[in-house]
Parts: sequence; C-alpha cells; structure tokens
Amino acid sequence: MNSKMLGLVAAAMLFSNVAVHAQISDDVVKIGVLTDHSGGFSYLVGKHSVEATQMAIDDFGGKVLGKPIVVVTADHQNKADIAAALSRKWFETEGVDAITDLAGSAVALATQEIARSRNKILLVTGAATTELTGKACSDTTTQWGYDTYALAKGTASQVTKQGGDSWFFLTTDYAFGHSLQNEASRFVTENGGKVVGSVRFPFGSPDFSSFLLQAQASKSKVVGLAMSGADLLAAIKQASEFGIVQSGQRLASLTIYINDVETLGLTVAQGLTLTTSFYWDMNEETRTWAKRFMERSGGFIPNLVTAGTYASVLHYLKAVQAAGTDDGRAVAAKMREIPVNDFYNKNVEIRADGRVMHKTYLMKVKSPSDSKYRGDFYRVLAEMSGEESFRPLSESQCPLVNKK
Repeated sequence: MNSKMLGLVAAAMLFSNVAVHAQISDDVVKIGVLTDHSGGFSYLVGKHSVEATQMAIDDFGGKVLGKPIVVVTADHQNKADIAAALSRKWFETEGVDAITDLAGSAVALATQEIARSRNKILLVTGAATTELTGKACSDTTTQWGYDTYALAKGTASQVTKQGGDSWFFLTTDYAFGHSLQNEASRFVTENGGKVVGSVRFPFGSPDFSSFLLQAQASKSKVVGLAMSGADLLAAIKQASEFGIVQSGQRLASLTIYINDVETLGLTVAQGLTLTTSFYWDMNEETRTWAKRFMERSGGFIPNLVTAGTYASVLHYLKAVQAAGTDDGRAVAAKMREIPVNDFYNKNVEIRADGRVMHKTYLMKVKSPSDSKYRGDFYRVLAEMSGEESFRPLSESQCPLVNKK
C-alpha cells in the first residue's frame, strides 16, 4: 500500500472514530433524578432513587460508548410548575439526556410534555397515573414498576371477592388519587360490589378526622385508601384511633410500600392486601441485590420504585450502548426493541405505549408471629403476568398504539 493510500486509510479511520464519539452529545451521558427530596414522598424516593441510579451506573461500568455517565438531582417539591421549569433547564442548558423517578403523577405529566418536545427520555418510576401510557403517551417515555390500573385491579378485585362489596373512598386530590379511585371503582363493580361514596382531600393533609367520620357514616364494608406516602400513614393511624376496623369496617390500602408497612408495624398493618411488582425477599437474586443496596443506603429496604429506578437506568444504558447514540428517539426505539433483563425482570417487553410489562404479585401482610426477620413482611397470594396486570392495548387511548 503506497503512502497516499495509507494516508487515506488513516484519515478514514480518524473520521470514523470522531463520528462514533460524536454520537454522545457533550461527551457525557447525563441522567437527572427529578424527585421529592423534602416532601411527603421523600422517605420513599429522594436520596434512595439517587442511590439506585448510581448503583445501576456503577454496575454498568460507569461509562457507555466510552463516555462517562453522571447523575444530577433536584427537588420538584411535588409541584408540576417547578418540575417543568427544572426539566426545561436540564434539557436546554445543562445537557441532561434522561430523567428518572418523577414521583407524583402531576409532576410526571408536566415533565412529559417538556421531554416530548425536546426528544428526551423519561424513565417514569415514581408516578402511577395511567395517563402516562394512555392519552398522554409519548414515544420517548417508559413507565416502570406500577400504575393505578394494576394496583387497583389487584387489591380492589381481591377484597371485593372476599366479601367487601361496598366501598367508600378517601382519595388524595391530584391525578394519582383520581386515577386510582376510578380504576378501583371499576373493579369493585365488575366483581359485584358498589361504591357508596367518596371524599377528596388535599395532598399533605395533617388531619383526616372529618374524612374518616364521613367514611364511618357511609356504613360501607370497606374504606378504600386511594393515597400514598405520609398521607397514607396518617390516615391509617387516625383510622385506628377512630376505631374504624374495630367497628366492623375494613381498610383497604390501594397502594402501600414496604417502608410504610415497616413504619406502621405489623401489629397495625397485618392482614392488608396489596399489589406490587417487586418484593426484596422474593428469591435469591432479589435478596442479593437488595442486600447490596441496603449496604449502600444505610439499611433502607428497597421498594418497587427503588428497584424500578435501578432497572430503568440499567435498561436505558443498555439501549444507548446498542443504539450507538444518546439521541432520544433512537434510544427509545432500542429500549422497546430489546427485552428488559435484570435481577427481577426476565425478558420483559416494553409495549408501544411505553408500559413495561412486569409481573405483579398480590401480597398479604404477615402477622408479627409469622415474621422471622426484618423485612419478612409479605406472603404471596397470587402471581399475575404483565398481560393480566396492566390495561390491555385494546382499551388504550395512546395514539402510538395500532389497535387493528
């Protein structure tokens, strides 16, 4: 090969290398954890979601396509306008490529509109409204862990079948609570029950007295708690003080986290049924991962948002590697193309609407005498496939779905 040809080959190789590296914008992949650091959800997400994100990055190797992966985080304060402003700043001036967590449905929906118009990835793990994969769906958003349809189907159906055929709902007054109550009401009715009333309360309410009095006056067999976080803990504790259960009504928590169960204690929480996509003590793989996480986090028992955040970030990085770029649409397409595989998801599909098709499990909280060690809180009542758990595409309002 003559010197001219060698020069052309060298130039071609140099151009090729530059082209490959140019596929990563700003020479770094930046992941934002937009979460609740100071409000009612902070004990469930916050720093734990940041730790789960960093753990996924570390397990991936710290780099993708030869470029470093970094994490930034911010507190959305459970306000949609603050979340929108933060995500806009991240995307437009700070080079953030993907955002995860997004605890709070209003926060997630507001951020989704910002991401959609900027071709950016959302890995929603902390918000449960079905609108995210329904009429508001986006081809660059995926929803992990849970949604209100799956939570309501698992819990409302089971309690109604067991004889709790009249319901009164205490519902947190934002998108998450509304969606949860609507879905639960559907499954109560489909299983032969009826909804006799409901009351909505503002997020962060310190006093549930008037709401619980309305629930008692309804004479319903079941008081459905369509809420989460600090509100849920306060409502359950105050319900105990009011003697709701002692008077013959049943409390049904439509969404409760393992950390809530630990806070309440098994004496208070025993017998509750719930639906989840993750339980740390399910098998050896989940236990091994959870113990690693607990060592990193100071003993925090990982919940379904923690596990979902880790899984979403790991899958996102695999998709960036496979796509050869951090371009949002290319990565989103690759995320849907390759199956999700990690310590608790095995060949899980991501549908066109962005729904990650995890298995879900119906659980019952153990009594104190049945629990042998910290975190030994649940007994599995049923296992449901993703198809059994989540809204079928035939009912989808997502414009990305072809229902032919």
